[in-house]
Amino acid sequence: MEIQFMYRKDRNDWTYYSQFCKSALLKPAKTLTQVLLDDDCPTAIFPSKPYLQRCFPDFSTKNGTLTVGNKTVFEDGSGKTRNAVELRAAANGINKVLDARAIGVKVFEDYATTWYWILVGLTIAMLLSWMFVILLRFTAGFLFWLFTFGVIGIIAYGIWHCYREYSNLQGQPNSHLTVFHIGIQTDISMYFQLKQTWFAFMIILCILEVFIILMLIFLRDRIRISIALLKEGSKAIGYIPTTLIYPVLTFIFLSICISYWAVIAVYLATSGVPIYKVIAPEGQCKHENKTCNPEIFNTTEIAKACPGAQCRFAFYGGKSLYHQYITAFQIFNLFVFLWLINFVIALGQCALAGAFASYYWALKKPDDIPPYPLFTAFGRAIRYHTGSLAFGSLILAVVQMFRLILEYLDKRLKQAQNNISKFLKCCLRCCFWCLEKAVKFLNRNAYVMIAIYGKNFCRSARDAFNLLMRNILKVAVMDRVTDFVLILGKILVAGCIGVLAFLLFTERLPMIIVGPTSLNYYWVPLLTVMIGSYLIAHGFFSVYAMCIETIFICFCEDLERNDGSTEKPYFITPTLHGILNKKQLVPQKQKE
Repeated sequence: MEIQFMYRKDRNDWTYYSQFCKSALLKPAKTLTQVLLDDDCPTAIFPSKPYLQRCFPDFSTKNGTLTVGNKTVFEDGSGKTRNAVELRAAANGINKVLDARAIGVKVFEDYATTWYWILVGLTIAMLLSWMFVILLRFTAGFLFWLFTFGVIGIIAYGIWHCYREYSNLQGQPNSHLTVFHIGIQTDISMYFQLKQTWFAFMIILCILEVFIILMLIFLRDRIRISIALLKEGSKAIGYIPTTLIYPVLTFIFLSICISYWAVIAVYLATSGVPIYKVIAPEGQCKHENKTCNPEIFNTTEIAKACPGAQCRFAFYGGKSLYHQYITAFQIFNLFVFLWLINFVIALGQCALAGAFASYYWALKKPDDIPPYPLFTAFGRAIRYHTGSLAFGSLILAVVQMFRLILEYLDKRLKQAQNNISKFLKCCLRCCFWCLEKAVKFLNRNAYVMIAIYGKNFCRSARDAFNLLMRNILKVAVMDRVTDFVLILGKILVAGCIGVLAFLLFTERLPMIIVGPTSLNYYWVPLLTVMIGSYLIAHGFFSVYAMCIETIFICFCEDLERNDGSTEKPYFITPTLHGILNKKQLVPQKQKE
């Protein structure tokens, strides 16, 4: 607009402007509206610089002020004045819109090229997790140290790789830029060409490496307890191998819940009549934002009064009472989704706890273990304990819903917060996070008591809490040390598969196997394999964690109900009893 106005006074202005158009026109033969619709010339011109095959505004900071080419304000082509901060936000938004489709196509191409290798990697992760669970029964001590040094070695390799990438970028053009300079980009590969990115990864991995080493030093006296619990858990899983398949059933149930929530959410979002509104390219039409009918729009007076105006879809809506409560229905649908997800997880925990409890309370193992213990425990949970599981899931869903509402309010009111409100927000987030963790811990132990005694949720939660409080020291040892070992196992599985996938997708194993070539972003299948491997390992080791927790609660109950005499013998093995309890158990043969 400015150039057309200046063209009438000085023809040289158009000569300068035309060099940025697709074709060097001698004069503006088209109208301004037609030029913009045909995308022949840019709406506005700003000082810029090339970076990674993209044209970015030449941002710089002078005396704490963001500038572009020594200027802080610009004409945006529509008669309005914009500052450099608005220009940066607009550049980021435009880059997202333009790159989103291209990035999606490239990611789809990478998945189409590597789907076979992704399935192979996930299958290897499943076999590796299964092998670890089986080997834990016989070589728990060896596998513990294998987990430990394997994780330390994988993290050390990551540190070395980050340092090498950081060194290779020394002297590369534009590698010294920071995330602040390029903003938020949909093309994630751009971040991997910055030294700052690899330096940050290296620092994070170094902190993680030091943390694991310190944990091993401080927990060295508790490792024997963890190994004994792992051996006992491996025996239970060995006698009830169907428990390793149960995570697949949980995954199916969770997929059904997620699909149900997504379908209802889409139906709610698209319910009503499609609303179309008038969109004018120059923003000068007096009928802009009015509702219109796209079928007859070109024949109406609006189209004649506003050349170039279009009738485009805006949203689904309506004025009925139902449409006024669409947001409330979406919130309710989200709450039901959280409730269903927690119920499925609670059902799995109760079923597994019932199966492992039947193993523990069998005096002569495995002869006294009932047939099909997992199937029996699952049926018992469905038939008798559905209400208790639903009530426990409801409590957890309410806490999670409050957390989500708090996060939503934080994002919506982020610009209007002062220091006091930010402090209160952090306190509330911390409190709700702690509350959610406490409710999850209490629910899990309540489900174990439900599986053992069949009482309702409230009584089971009270009994579990009192039992754990009477054995608080044993709980601290068992829970933290065992969780640490299982987390190492998950990281080891995901790390091993991740290293193999990295070497394969970056074509660094040409002598052994030829991997996929011509990938747009090798990190797309790599992250998919690593995340999938971690989830698979989490599924296997979560069964293990539930097994150990059930055995521990049964052990605490066993100590209070029995005294090791012939009339009231202990159900735990003598070896594990001697490790978990200071008083050694006299073998049954010596008592007789």
